[in-house]
Amino acid sequence: MKKVLAVIPARMASTRLPGKPLHPILGKPMIWWVYEGVKQAALVDDIIVATDDERIAEVVSSFGGKAMLTSVQHKTGTDRICEVVEKCGKAFEIIVNVQGDEPLIKGASVDDVIWPVADEKAPVATPVVYASDEDMGNPNAVKVVIDEQGFALYFSRSPVPYVRGESSAFYKHVGIYVFQKDFLMDFASWKQTPLEKSEMLEQLRILEKGYRIKTVQWEDCLHGVDTPEDVAVVEEILKGAGE
Repeated sequence: MKKVLAVIPARMASTRLPGKPLHPILGKPMIWWVYEGVKQAALVDDIIVATDDERIAEVVSSFGGKAMLTSVQHKTGTDRICEVVEKCGKAFEIIVNVQGDEPLIKGASVDDVIWPVADEKAPVATPVVYASDEDMGNPNAVKVVIDEQGFALYFSRSPVPYVRGESSAFYKHVGIYVFQKDFLMDFASWKQTPLEKSEMLEQLRILEKGYRIKTVQWEDCLHGVDTPEDVAVVEEILKGAGE
């Protein structure tokens, strides 16, 4: 099995929830919940939190995790991850990008997304879940159209596909990625593409360059944290799960 490194980019800057990675959820910082969830993945060999803030690095170290201070100049989480890979990723062949605001992440679900890349079915894989009616009208919920083999045809903030005839299933993208390491570094070096700029979605750069993204359907729908209201929802979910 190829060696797998999971990187969790985490920044303190958030307009709707300042200091988000350290915001308490049931008495523990959100980054702890993300780290612990990823740690349960059987296929992940190591985890590093990539951050430009010493406060986050100190908290991660305090609970026994690994953190790396990265440049404050990075424009995207992908750039931050690539810095970690360049410094610490020589021993790894697969890189997992897990958002630092997904406290409900499960290790088994992460493993499910790693397999297609480990089996070399695609250079990158990402999860999808069924989209709700609310998701379809929400531009912050990224919709994805997939083919019969589970490869992404397009990602959009608009409600796609348009329904004129018989309705089909609608899918929402979950912002977690598994990359072949060499492909990740190539991807990060490419200039932004027209559709990517239009939708403000990095993954469209991959499709516009002619590469395929394998999607993996998750039954469990994560609830990311962007607002104080999201924190309350996540805490209720965790309480219901006995956490």
